[in-house]
Amino acid sequence: MPPSSYASRGGLKLEAALDAFQLRPQDLRCADLGCNIGGFTDCLLQRGAAHVYAVDTAYGQLAWKLRQDPRVTVVERTNALHFDPASLQTFQPCDFVVIDLGWTKQDRAIPAALRWLREGASARIITLIKPHYEEEGEGERAKVQGGGEKKRKHVLSDEDAVATCHRVLEAMPALGVRVIAHIQSPIRGGGKRGREGNLEYLALLSRDAPAAFSG
Repeated sequence: MPPSSYASRGGLKLEAALDAFQLRPQDLRCADLGCNIGGFTDCLLQRGAAHVYAVDTAYGQLAWKLRQDPRVTVVERTNALHFDPASLQTFQPCDFVVIDLGWTKQDRAIPAALRWLREGASARIITLIKPHYEEEGEGERAKVQGGGEKKRKHVLSDEDAVATCHRVLEAMPALGVRVIAHIQSPIRGGGKRGREGNLEYLALLSRDAPAAFSG
């Protein structure tokens, strides 16, 4: 794993996506759904974001330096899947939403993100697609190497991970978004104690979907 100047290695994943998609969060109002320690939030701030709503179900998890940053609104003990951001007193719809929600499929994450995203053609979402999460509950657990309740989350074969990613991307138009681009994450997820983790992907999305993904 490369060294990170961010609160967590998640920042390196988002950094790679911003560079690949040639996006600049400078002066943008953003939301980070599933912020955890704050790698994505940290990356956005270091790239000049005007404000970040950092949302997570946990309490006290976000890095201290981010909690103290006046550009961050901490929204803790909050499940983004069910939360209405309009309930925040000072909420303004976001130009840019990033997603890294644990144990959550994209068909639930994307509708949640759209509640935070402003209207307009230039509004964007970057979501981290974790194929091993997408397989859960679909009767496909046999694809996950190791099997069993405790191991099922560990490692999909690369071939299955790629196939699952494309299946997820193809389904995006039905969620009300268009896939602009996607990349493989430079860092695998889920690996522990030297084991190689799962392939993950980052997708750039906009509102509406006039045509299905092809790629």
